Amino acid sequence: MASDYSLPAVLEKMYENQLALEAALMELVLWAEDRGAPTVGDNIRGSLHTLGENAGYIRQGLARLRQQEGP
Repeated sequence: MASDYSLPAVLEKMYENQLALEAALMELVLWAEDRGAPTVGDNIRGSLHTLGENAGYIRQGLARLRQQEGP
């Protein structure tokens, strides 16, 4: 049985945090754009793009680690 603090378990929590940050930043984008700050929105969207790309990479790495762990 995998430890509660195994590398895949810890990375899974970090991935969940990343998704939460992504959602919070999207709310900030909408708030800023609604108040007439499109440049701020664009800058935050750039960060969201990076978060999204990295989330896919992290997800793939987690899947591989879980496969290596076995049942």
